[in-house]
Amino acid sequence: MGLKKFKPTTPGQRHKVVSDYSEITKGTPEKSLVKGKNKNGGRNNDGRMTMRYIGGGHKQKYRIIDFKREKHGVPATVKSIEYDPNRTARIALLFYADGEKRYIIAPDGLKVGDKVMSGTEAIPSVGNALYLADIPLGTVIHNIELKPGKGGAIARGAGTYAQLNARDGRYAIIKMPSGETRMILTTCMATIGAVSNSEHNLTVSGKAGRSRWLGRRPRVRGVVMNPVDHPMGGGEGKNAGGHPRSRNGIPAKGYKTRAKKKYSDKFIIERRKK
Repeated sequence: MGLKKFKPTTPGQRHKVVSDYSEITKGTPEKSLVKGKNKNGGRNNDGRMTMRYIGGGHKQKYRIIDFKREKHGVPATVKSIEYDPNRTARIALLFYADGEKRYIIAPDGLKVGDKVMSGTEAIPSVGNALYLADIPLGTVIHNIELKPGKGGAIARGAGTYAQLNARDGRYAIIKMPSGETRMILTTCMATIGAVSNSEHNLTVSGKAGRSRWLGRRPRVRGVVMNPVDHPMGGGEGKNAGGHPRSRNGIPAKGYKTRAKKKYSDKFIIERRKK
């Protein structure tokens, strides 16, 4: 897994930095684990645009990922590491001993031929899924459940991970990717290791067309709009546009939007770093 730079033979190649995809071992997805994916161009069921700057892009198939890892006690072999257009991380195709096939988010260091398992019988090695009660303190984890049995929700993006710091009664104390420290029930599951494709944040598209392939249309800055369209619009020439804020008037710098009495406040020990 590495990055690939290009000689500036064209303006688009000049700053382009992309993954070399060296870790990927198979090009086409497992047919039984994909389904169709419809694009809506940011429109809702009335045909009204509710999200701007979305549309176009290459056709994609959705790969069904096993976030729950509830197949306990059955060993699986990693058959391939694949690209997934729906996420920044790589995915791994598992062949279970009973014949079932499933995709999981591939952790860093997982290779074809490795054996993985989930449940209380599994050892804390990369790719294995265990309950937070059974994971050694200080272990790096990802794909962490917030509610038992609901499936992993935290640390699923490329290169992300959390750390199990302590246990206190029914709760495990986790340091999140954001820097926040919070309590999660020890009956929740997590997978050992960090998520693959950690160099994803270093990639540079190089040209607008690559964003269009991903379905992202050009984003218009608020300061170049008219006053009727944006709070920062209008004025003669290049005016500053006032205080930075969204199209709806919500301030952009440091304004807290979290609910004052959110139910999960009691689980948060230390807030994320600013």
